[in-house]
Amino acid sequence: MTQSRDAFEARLRQIGADRYHDKHPFHHLLHGGGCTPDQVRAWVINRYYYQSRIPLKDAAFMSRVEDPALRRAWRSRIEDHDGTAENEGGIRRWLRLAEAVGLDPDYVASTEGVLPATRFAVDAYVRFVRDKTLLEAVAASLTELFAPKIHAERIEGLLKNYAFANDASLSYFRNRLKEAPKDVAFGLAWVLDHADTDEKQDAAAAALEFKTDVLWAQLDALHSAYVDPARIPPGAWQPGEGLALRAAS
Repeated sequence: MTQSRDAFEARLRQIGADRYHDKHPFHHLLHGGGCTPDQVRAWVINRYYYQSRIPLKDAAFMSRVEDPALRRAWRSRIEDHDGTAENEGGIRRWLRLAEAVGLDPDYVASTEGVLPATRFAVDAYVRFVRDKTLLEAVAASLTELFAPKIHAERIEGLLKNYAFANDASLSYFRNRLKEAPKDVAFGLAWVLDHADTDEKQDAAAAALEFKTDVLWAQLDALHSAYVDPARIPPGAWQPGEGLALRAAS
């Protein structure tokens, strides 16, 4: 039986309550000040790969959308990350964080040293959005429902526990607190409007679960490579590589 709009929204939100990556041990370590400088750098390097692929994911989505109104509504997501004449964009803000933790931003932007599992998970998300139905693609973006909480916790934890943290280095997260609510309000309403059968509701819920898996897998890879058992796979970033001159000296 097709769920009511309110019941289906509650189902989607429960997925976040059960599966969102704010519950991952790596985030607790990071937000609590327990990460070493190199563990923070590994997180910044690998998370950059995800950030840099978001505009590619959104461009792939828009290339399949025939409705101009939907394209107009979605376009700001690319601009939020890539930037405009007036807005430097989330990717540049992330590279400022990379500089703050002692990394060479050119090295980070090259995506050299990204963990294989990070690359596989993120690339799978881009393919998912490119190949699945528009409903599934939009539903997968609804992890944004749960992002403001983790951004707020991250700002508080990083400011409290790390010398690199300040308004400039954390500007990515502060801006997402303003940008994400607009995106998620539109995306949630669109999914609730279009998931109007049992099959579509199940597909949308499965898409959101898939996206939580993508995010969780990235942290599993980080934890395994740089925390426990600290087994860095071949080709991945090794501490000491890609540092800014001031950090290396």
